[in-house]
Amino acid sequence: MRVVASAFVAGGLVLGAAACGEAPKDDNAGSSGGKKYTACMVTDTGGIDDKSFNAGAWAGLEAAKKANSNIETKYVSSHQEADYEVNLNGYVNQKCDFILAVGGLMEKAAKKAAEAHPDQQFGIVDANPGLDNIYPMQFDTTQAAFQAGYLAAGMSKTGKVGTYGAIPIPPVTIFMDGFADGVAYYNQAKGKNVQLLGWDKATQKGSFSNSFDKQDDGKKVSDALVAQGADIVMPVAGGSGLGTTAAAQASGGKYSAIWVDTDGCESTPNCPALLTTVVKNIPGAVKDAVLKAASGEKLQAKPGYVGTLANDGVSLAPFHEFDSKVPADLKAELDKIKADIAAGTIKITSKSQPVTE
Repeated sequence: MRVVASAFVAGGLVLGAAACGEAPKDDNAGSSGGKKYTACMVTDTGGIDDKSFNAGAWAGLEAAKKANSNIETKYVSSHQEADYEVNLNGYVNQKCDFILAVGGLMEKAAKKAAEAHPDQQFGIVDANPGLDNIYPMQFDTTQAAFQAGYLAAGMSKTGKVGTYGAIPIPPVTIFMDGFADGVAYYNQAKGKNVQLLGWDKATQKGSFSNSFDKQDDGKKVSDALVAQGADIVMPVAGGSGLGTTAAAQASGGKYSAIWVDTDGCESTPNCPALLTTVVKNIPGAVKDAVLKAASGEKLQAKPGYVGTLANDGVSLAPFHEFDSKVPADLKAELDKIKADIAAGTIKITSKSQPVTE
C-alpha cells in the first residue's frame, strides 16, 4: 500500500519521467575524459549505505574500476519501488555500457527495461529474469546459512535462537531456510532440542520487519524474539537489521547477532556483538562480471553466476571478537560441514534456491 500510494503522490512526474526515460540524477560524480566503459548501478530502497547487498554491489563496481582504469562507475539511489524503472531507463538513455540492478525486488523492472532494449547489457543481483541481455548473479546462501544455524545452536546458552527477514522474498527466505536446517542438523547430531524462533521452514511463515531500511522496525522484531528467549538473532533485512546489531551491542552481552551479505565486522559499527556473518560475495561476482564485459567478453546469461561454498561465492565469515569463545571442536565441526556440503554429502533444499534456467 505504501508503494502504491507513493506512486500516486508523485503523480504525473513519475509517469512522465518513465515515459520520457529522463536520465536519473547520479548520486556520485563519475570521472571523465576519453571514451570510458560505463558501469551504472541502480540501488534498491535500502540505499548505498545499507552495509549489506547494495553496499556490496557498489564495492564490486569500485573494485572493477580499480582493476581497469578505463571503467567509469556511477550509481543512483531508489527511494521507492516506483523509482526502479525510471532509474534503469534513465541509464539506458545515458548510454551506460553495463546497467546493474541490485536486489530481487528489481526483477520485474529490470526485465521490462531489458525487453525494451535488447541490445543493452544489464546485470542483476539476487534474481534471474531469464533474458539473454541480463546477467544474473545469484547466491545459494542456504549453504553458509546452514553453517550459521549449526553454529548458533552450538553457541546458544538459552537453547533458543532467532531469525527474521525484511519481507518474504526468495533472496531473504533462502537465508532463513538454511539457518533452520542448520539448527535442525545440530539437534539431530547432538540429541539436543535448540528451538528456532521467527521462522518455520515447513510453512514458510515467520517474523518480518517489512523494511530494508528502517532500523527501528528491525529492532522491534528482534526485541520480540529476545523477549521469547533467543540469545542469538540473525536479521536478513538489509539496513533494517542494523537496529538489531546496535541493540545487541547495547545489551552488554545479553544476546548476540549474526549479520548477512557483507562481513559485519568490516561494514557495521557493531562488531563486538557479531558472532559471524553469512557472506555473499557480491563484490567478487559484480567485479568479475564488469571486468569481463569491459574486456569485450559476452556474458552468458545461462546459467549466469551462482555463488556456493565450493566456489567461495558464499561463506561463513571469521568470528572476529568471538573467536576465542567458539570451542575448537565446534570450529572443526563447521569445517567438516563445509566440506560435506561442497562435496554433496550434505544436501540442502529450499524453495528459494537460485533458478539457473
